[in-house]
Amino acid sequence: MPFSVTGAAVALPSMAAHLGASVGTAQWMLNAFNITFAALPLAAGGLADRLGRRRVLLTGIAVVGVMSLLVALSPSMVLVDLARAIQGCGAATVLAAGAAVLAEATSGRRRQLAFGILGTSFGTGLAIGPLAAGALVQLAGWRSVFLLVAVMSVPIWLVATRAGESRDPARRKLDLAGVATFTAGLGCLSYAFVQAAAAGWTAPGTLLLLAAAIALTALFAVLEIRRADRAMFDVRLFAKPEFVAVVCQPFTVTLGFVILLIYLPAYLQGVAGQSTFSSGLLLLPMTAPVLLLPLAAGWMAARTSVRTVLTAASLMIALGALLLTTLHSDGSWLALALPLLPFGAGVGLAFGVMDNAAISTVPVHNAGAAAGIFNTMRITGESVAVAGAAALLTTLTAGQLGQHGVAAASAVRLAGLAVQGQVAQPDRAGLASDLTAAFHVLGIVLAILSTIGAVLTYLALAPRRR
Repeated sequence: MPFSVTGAAVALPSMAAHLGASVGTAQWMLNAFNITFAALPLAAGGLADRLGRRRVLLTGIAVVGVMSLLVALSPSMVLVDLARAIQGCGAATVLAAGAAVLAEATSGRRRQLAFGILGTSFGTGLAIGPLAAGALVQLAGWRSVFLLVAVMSVPIWLVATRAGESRDPARRKLDLAGVATFTAGLGCLSYAFVQAAAAGWTAPGTLLLLAAAIALTALFAVLEIRRADRAMFDVRLFAKPEFVAVVCQPFTVTLGFVILLIYLPAYLQGVAGQSTFSSGLLLLPMTAPVLLLPLAAGWMAARTSVRTVLTAASLMIALGALLLTTLHSDGSWLALALPLLPFGAGVGLAFGVMDNAAISTVPVHNAGAAAGIFNTMRITGESVAVAGAAALLTTLTAGQLGQHGVAAASAVRLAGLAVQGQVAQPDRAGLASDLTAAFHVLGIVLAILSTIGAVLTYLALAPRRR
């Protein structure tokens, strides 16, 4: 599932150029998957409880595989966007039903180990995605990235058939109103970002979409409070400051990590002229710590505290984000490693303790709801980050181009293509400095968010006297 995010992002420049897609249509290849993936895990979990967890898990794996095959064979970007939206539904089902199967099959320390491995696998999938996808695109073309996911789904489906079947005896009703308002609000927000990049932040269409997103989110909150016993979000858990601090970690940890995993390879391919494989290779200082540090983070938390590890992780991410202001399109590997190494180290430490911390801050009988809310917040953060970062980078780059005398419409088009890594050789020199400046601003924004997250985490996880 993480490879379906990062691998698709690396394949996007080649795919968009081959299919002749516009900037907005190409961006929805990422947004369509992220929206459905973020909005449906809790609803899919309720469905799994009612129909059988193994049955729903097998269905989700099949949907991911079939839709990935459809993307690989697709002749148009519109069909790709539709298939990716459905694939996101399948991925949400795998996430929810798979976690339920693990929880049912394990207990005690074995359950902690199982979910620790699950969290590590998420980090691994995100980390190796750019490198593996870059090699595939360079050797066999963009379609091979999606063919790989389709092929992998076959043995995964066969292994999953050996899981035991289980259901929730209570079989609570699904919160359809909550699912509808949450999904619609997230969709309006993502669409507003796409619209802002093309028409501007003050355009009537953009403002209308932002207003709709706010209204739908507010309606979702009201519905969840009124339906506390069968809500999509168990809002009563948010009364615990420790839980709120941990569950909001994705917005200060994975938000920046996913942004760089998706848009930094496109930057390196577009304005820096790197190949798809070498752009993934250049990200190793950020991705390697995510593979190596999660297990060490658990050991560190046991000898210090989760508070110490998560606070230190956010501060390291803030440092890496601030050092992103040293980024240059013609910089050396060591110069690029300077911001990426502390960034990756912070993310690796956080990945090792976030999942278990989210469950450990609530009573045992609320562990399932806590895990569901945490995963939803994590994927929602990634979804908002992918759409929002594209809009911010496009707007800033277009503004720089406008100052150089480029017409507004041409500036937006060129900026959108540059953010997606589609830069023609004649335009490369002119766009390099403008897109680099946009990344510098993005680094400052991420540094501020991570610093705020570090302070709030340190305060919220402070030991409290009875």
